[in-house]
Amino acid sequence: MTLTELEDITIVAAPAEPAATTAEAPAASGGTDLPPEDRGETGPRRDLRRTSAEDRFNLWGALLSAAALALLLFGWFTPLTGQVGWAIVAYLIFIGLYALLVALRSTRQDVADRVMTVLFVSAGVLLLAALVFVVLFALVRGWAAVQHLNFFTQTMKFAGPLDPLSDGGILHAIVGTLIQIGIALAITIPLGIATAVFLNEVGGRFARFVRTIADAMTALPSIVAGLFVYSAIIVFVTHQRSGFAASLAISVMMLPIIIRASDVVLRLVAQNLREASYALGTTRWRTVWHVVLPTARSGLVTAVILGTARGIGETSPVLLTSGITAEMNIDPFNGPMISLPLQVFDFVKSPEPNMIARGFGAAAVLILLVLALFFVARLIGGKAPGQLSDRGRRRAAAASRRDAERIASQTSVDTPTPVDTPTPTVSPTPEDHS
Repeated sequence: MTLTELEDITIVAAPAEPAATTAEAPAASGGTDLPPEDRGETGPRRDLRRTSAEDRFNLWGALLSAAALALLLFGWFTPLTGQVGWAIVAYLIFIGLYALLVALRSTRQDVADRVMTVLFVSAGVLLLAALVFVVLFALVRGWAAVQHLNFFTQTMKFAGPLDPLSDGGILHAIVGTLIQIGIALAITIPLGIATAVFLNEVGGRFARFVRTIADAMTALPSIVAGLFVYSAIIVFVTHQRSGFAASLAISVMMLPIIIRASDVVLRLVAQNLREASYALGTTRWRTVWHVVLPTARSGLVTAVILGTARGIGETSPVLLTSGITAEMNIDPFNGPMISLPLQVFDFVKSPEPNMIARGFGAAAVLILLVLALFFVARLIGGKAPGQLSDRGRRRAAAASRRDAERIASQTSVDTPTPVDTPTPTVSPTPEDHS
């Protein structure tokens, strides 16, 4: 085709379409539909951190009215009796009255929100009240023994059921509990976490079998664990009750709890973190050690706490495997070693009031010991991923400085230094002289 023919071609333009309006353009192109500019007046923003006078009136009005109606029902109108029944009836009346008061000036959604908030808060208060009641009941019943210093510094070697509370103590039981739970933790923590890592990072057909066995062991009766260790270890190996045998029985009870809790926690680690680590060329072991486990550290500590709470209060397996003694024994492989749960059982079965007081005092010490262990565990690994302590931040800063110095020194070595080369001199030729 020649240039003249190209010039003769006339280009016919398509008729221009009308421009789409602002509201129709995003819809036609598949984008986001924008709301109209004139949407009317918006309601006042609700402050979730504060309660209004109306909310307080509804809450306290329903509470007082429910208490008054429950008193009328139990004292005048019906033959109902009992403090527990009164509390249940009063609470049900309170929920109904509170929903009615909120519904007078609110929507159905607000009523459901307020009622569910009251139910959740009530559940938390009930749980906290039960915990406080258990602790205070043990402290009050055992205060006669706990207030004596010898209760924490002496053993029951030279004290009997008829001796006063100023003689004897539970030092041997405290030491035995710490030794037994320490051995059990040394066994269950690496084994439980390693099993959870296998279930999540390796998997396979055998992982399903292991998960099924762990689930079944969570419902294992504690007396069965004690009988197993007694028949397998004491009868055939050691031929005597010992603290190590008790630790093995406690480990059987703790291990499935730690495995299942750690398994759930490791499942919550984002898969993107593993993929990013593999993309950098690291191995599976380094990914688990440097990415997965640090990310799930707080949850793994919670799993260990749950297992410790299950094992430290066991009495049935310890009764069959550790034996009862009134003397101090720090050798877990030789001789009986008593623990606090077993010491409580031995105290409270006596008909003497002083022994019963010692039993409740030992129970209070056991509760405080568990709380102390939980507090220490939270301090060790309770921080969220990415949150470093002051020492960790200083160590990370020092490592960054060392890396910067190493990179700077490597750069200075790799960069070639310029060398001054002499300028060559050219001798004149005979033609130049001519």
